[in-house]
Amino acid sequence: MAYAYLTMLDLAKMNGSDMVVGLIEENLNAAPEIGVLPARQVKGTSFKTLVRTAYPTTGFRKVNVGQEPTKSTYINKLFELYYYDGQMEVDNAAATADEQGVDHALALEADGHGQAFLLTAGKQVWYGQNADANGFPGAHDIVDSSLLVDATGTTATTGSSVYAVVAAPKFMEIIPGNNTVLTAGQWRLQSITRSSKEMTAWKNSLEGWIGAAWYSKYACGRIKNLTADAGKGLTDSLLADLIAAFPVGVKPTHLFMNRRTRKQLQKSRTVTLFGQGGTKVGGNQATIAPVPTEYDGIPIVATDSISSVEAIE
Repeated sequence: MAYAYLTMLDLAKMNGSDMVVGLIEENLNAAPEIGVLPARQVKGTSFKTLVRTAYPTTGFRKVNVGQEPTKSTYINKLFELYYYDGQMEVDNAAATADEQGVDHALALEADGHGQAFLLTAGKQVWYGQNADANGFPGAHDIVDSSLLVDATGTTATTGSSVYAVVAAPKFMEIIPGNNTVLTAGQWRLQSITRSSKEMTAWKNSLEGWIGAAWYSKYACGRIKNLTADAGKGLTDSLLADLIAAFPVGVKPTHLFMNRRTRKQLQKSRTVTLFGQGGTKVGGNQATIAPVPTEYDGIPIVATDSISSVEAIE
């Protein structure tokens, strides 16, 4: 049985933050990585931790011949968290015009902000400060060159990536701060000023400290320059190259890609495994391969947080 770790949704449930839990659960399909990657709360807005940079040197020895003791080497690394702020505002005129009532109008707006948060956080996980300079570093920022595979696509702004992640606390975690995930307050009716004129509106916010801690250079690998060019999409061969780049004893737990890239993999498998010269395999069975769900036992997670219009690198 595979190991399972606490996620941001689990932490929100344990905190008893009903509104936040509802927003995450209802919108989790928008950014499934938030429901997969391990998470851990910290008390403040930053934390220090030991990061192992090298293992001890060990080996066998002959009888009556000693062995020199060695040790791991570490660095003490500081991880910063970043403040997410989603301000919610509904004109009271619009809220009272809702045939299902004011509460429905406010819940609809909150649901939209919940999805916006997951889309924003999901994108930040992969693109880091290339997505939002005020947010936390992401996978793109930390991938080691030894874990980078080039699909060699060349058509500008049609690029995409696949990320192979070791989603385990010794390798990486999503870190909410101040012992909570996000805070959603009570809706309040108040006067606001817009264009130098006053109006009455319902106000709320979805706020909190959040970061991503990448503890190991082996936490994440990447295939880059997957494009719309013929022959430059995702294949099992590229996935094999990526998985083989990880060191002995380290295997990714999840493969993250968008739906276009998953379609490319599906079509490549159709050609190599299911192709029958344009005919059907038998009866009404089509010659297209099933939607890919795994590679070498590693689950595939399709997410819209990974773009199909990346620049060529």
